Amino acid sequence: MSFLLVEEVFKVEQGREIVKPVSFTLEKLQRIAIAGETGSGKSTLLKMIAGLLQPDGGKVYFEEEIVRGPLERLLPGHPKIAYLSQHFELRNNYRIEELMEMVNKLPEEEAEKIYRVCQVEHLLKRRTDELSGGEKQRIALARLLTTSPQLLLLDEPFSNLDRIHKETIKSVIEEIGHQLNITCVMVSHDAADTLSWAEHIMIMQEGSVVQQGKPQQLYFSPNSEYVASLMGEYNLIDSSAYPVFKKLLGDEAIGRRALLRPEQFILTNTNSTSVEGVVEQVKFYGTHYIVTVRVDDYLVKVRTYSYAQKQGEQVWLGLA
Repeated sequence: MSFLLVEEVFKVEQGREIVKPVSFTLEKLQRIAIAGETGSGKSTLLKMIAGLLQPDGGKVYFEEEIVRGPLERLLPGHPKIAYLSQHFELRNNYRIEELMEMVNKLPEEEAEKIYRVCQVEHLLKRRTDELSGGEKQRIALARLLTTSPQLLLLDEPFSNLDRIHKETIKSVIEEIGHQLNITCVMVSHDAADTLSWAEHIMIMQEGSVVQQGKPQQLYFSPNSEYVASLMGEYNLIDSSAYPVFKKLLGDEAIGRRALLRPEQFILTNTNSTSVEGVVEQVKFYGTHYIVTVRVDDYLVKVRTYSYAQKQGEQVWLGLA
């Protein structure tokens, strides 16, 4: 049987299904991300998996045993499942080492390894009011890990973090799997944040899983504009409204809409399969440029790594 089995789990609030029946399996050390806009039900699903919220139907099995909800247990939660809320709190006026000692179940050597993995060993002598938001998050994560969980559920771990702290927590999450052999499930409103980490991504909308698969599949073959928008920038071209693109996309695109990422276009010389356009805007993002080109009153975003033209200049678009 699977490490984790979620079987037709759903939740109803005020007469509305905020999570419609969801089923999936998770194998040990498999990396699954759940993404969706705010209010899509992803955090509610995560809390039901953790045993912190009572499902209105369906079952969650962890290592072949049912996960009981708060109506079935005196103390909510499963002892082997840790849940890091996006609204975590640390007690005020405590030294970090004191907070750790309150929950630590591990020998000193194992606890120190967790502190190193979470990059908090240098913070243990500080007080809670002396930490940044990113440091507090890593402390909260380290406290959870010292309770010896086998499954870690991360609810929006990248929200409200600056770029430096976001990259730090990404590396910490990576090492939790590699060095501590703890399985992680991550929830994020920005699916692009999960692309480099997840092996499997589930996209939720209005309580339902609307698409799931490998990151590459969801990025290049989304089944809706909603999924496409969560994964990053895109161009949605209707060949019926803009027939000039038939030349570029081929006969199979006639009467259909084509979704293309900015990197799937190239700026090229005129030829039989390219289309003419005019540069509307050029934005520099450090590693690349996004060039907006107007083609027959449609704006196409093109990702390029070097660019010499200016606004108003004529260019030709091809497909990479």
